[in-house]
Order: sequence, then structure tokens, then C-alpha cells
Amino acid sequence: MSIPGVPPPVPTELLRAEDRLSFVYLERSVIHREENAITSTDGEGTVHLPAVGLGCLMLGPGTRITHAAISLLGDCGVSVVWCGEQGVRFYAHGSATARNSTLLQRQAALVSNTRSRLRVARRMYQIRFPGEDVSSLTMDQLRGREGARVRKIYRQHAERVGIPWSGRYYRPGELDASNPVNQALTAGNAALYGVTHSVITALGCSPGLGFVHSGTSRAFVYDVADLFKAETTIPAAFDAAVENTESITSAVRRRLRDYVVETNMLARCARQVQSLLAETSRDPGDDWNRDADDLQLWDPDGGVDAGKNHEEGTA
Repeated sequence: MSIPGVPPPVPTELLRAEDRLSFVYLERSVIHREENAITSTDGEGTVHLPAVGLGCLMLGPGTRITHAAISLLGDCGVSVVWCGEQGVRFYAHGSATARNSTLLQRQAALVSNTRSRLRVARRMYQIRFPGEDVSSLTMDQLRGREGARVRKIYRQHAERVGIPWSGRYYRPGELDASNPVNQALTAGNAALYGVTHSVITALGCSPGLGFVHSGTSRAFVYDVADLFKAETTIPAAFDAAVENTESITSAVRRRLRDYVVETNMLARCARQVQSLLAETSRDPGDDWNRDADDLQLWDPDGGVDAGKNHEEGTA
């Protein structure tokens, strides 16, 4: 008996992840399906998006999506993220662009071995200290260097905008207890965590398997976000603190939102995650065929074919 409706695309018909649009953000619209395309309808009309060409669909405020649209996105391996304005906050996600577990397995293997975990952690610190050799430093030494670097960045931006700075202060649940700059830093960092969380889940990685951070379900989110703070939330927070605005938290989120869009940060963040897990400085695009549905059976000597009888002598 044939199944009614348009048949879903098979894996060989799907574009590789690096050939897709990195993400599409929609807000205040109704998302539906028309054959193998996603439609977005708002007050200005209807836009058609080929589902097979999407990497990540980000649903902002005011969006409604139909069952048929979600079904198509799942068949095409598109990550769906429910988020705040311009993807700045992460609320939930469904499916993932990754069609196999290659990156996830690589992440788990690296974080489960002390030596490889230390290698990746050092590479994360190396990104923050370009031109310097940190390969022989201990984690304690690296944390000290990073602390000094961040304090210097705070002082530089305070001098740039001409406001006093007495240090970073943050107490969970007590945002109003800190000064305007610290309030902006807290709000901006929370938004940045949402951005990096959406990238990590879209790649099929685990947000909880961190290399520098541990003990929380968002450890890897904090790892990746720390690579971008010096160029995103820190300058945005000091700029927002000198604005004449009623809501400093909204101001810093808007600045971060604009930065994400203007610098194509989602794609850059995805490449950074892949490069860290590949432990290579090369473009990792060809290393991870994340669109391949490669079901295998585990074996100590490597994967073996699934879907067949492995009894000796069986034809």
C-alpha cells in the first residue's frame, strides 16, 4: 500500500551541511509546507524556502508552525530552534542537522580521556592567546593567564567609554544588585549562551560535555561562548552602559543580535566547534559528512554493516 502525500527526500538527495544556508531566522509568521518546501507567511506575503537547503531554522517570537512543516524539516535533517529575537535566546530545539553521531562520538572520546581533554582545553586557550605557545602550561596556569587577560579587557573598555570599573560582580538571581555594566554583562552573556547552544545542538554535539567547564548540562556551551566574549558581550555591555536607555539589558541584547547577523557568527561558531573536535586547523568541512545516515554495529576493530545477519555461514 502506498503512503499518501509527497515522499520524503532520501539521504542521497540531501545537500551536505556545508553546502546549505547556515541558518534562516523567522518571526511573526506562520510556517507551513508546500510539497518539499517550507512556506513562511506574514503581513507582507509568502516566502518559499527549499527545506533540503536549510541547515538550521530559527523560530523567533510570534511564529506558528504546522505539523506538516515539522515533519518535512525532520526528514531533511534540519535543526529547528525556538529562540528569542534574532536568535539571541535559546529556548528549545528539535532534531539536528547532523544525520549521524560522528561529532558526538568524537566529542565524547576526547572529553573522556585526560590527555585528549587537556589538548582540546589548551587549544581553546590558544585561540585567546594568538601568537603565544601555551602547550606546556598547566590548567591552573592557563586559568590565571585567562583571568588576567579578561581583567585587562574590562579595563580597556571602561577607559574607552569613560566610565569607572571596579570589577566583575554577579550573583545568580540578583541582577539588580549590581551596577549597570555588570547587569549588561550578565544579560549579554546569557544571550550569547543561547546563540552558542543553538549551534552546538544543530551540529549534533552534547551541550553538557565540556572541556574547560564541567558539572553542568551546559558545560560545552560555556566553553564555546568564552571564545567569543571578548569581541561580543564585553564591548557591547560597556557601550550599552553609556547609552541613555530605559533598559540596559535590552540594549546589550540588541547589540549582540546585530553582531550575530552582521558577522555571520553562527557559521563561524560552527566551524570553530568542528575544528576543535577535529583537533586540526584545517577547514573541517570535508572531514564530517554529517548528512550521511550511516547506521552500523559497533565493534572494537571498527564499525560493521547493520541490517544483515552476521551468523557465520549465513548467506
